[in-house]
Amino acid sequence: MPISTTAIGALLGLGTQMYSNALRKLPYMRHPWEHVLGMGLGVVFVKQLVKWDEKLKEDLDKMLDKAKAANERRYFGNLLQLHVRNCTIQFISHHWG
Repeated sequence: MPISTTAIGALLGLGTQMYSNALRKLPYMRHPWEHVLGMGLGVVFVKQLVKWDEKLKEDLDKMLDKAKAANERRYFGNLLQLHVRNCTIQFISHHWG
């Protein structure tokens, strides 16, 4: 995965710089250092994008777990309260009746 993200970022940076030169009707390799800089920035951009995507997936999993727990508490909590209330009513009616 790191090799592919590096390659994709480098190609993205190189392609962006070559496209920029083509739009300005300049030679493709006018300043080679700009291509190296663009490749480096492309690598950094793609790697940060991959990190952001992984963090986003982790955060989504945490949120889904919290929502599932809240739904279970809501359902089972009401069920437990109903059961306790019925037991209390039965105890009181049996004890006093």
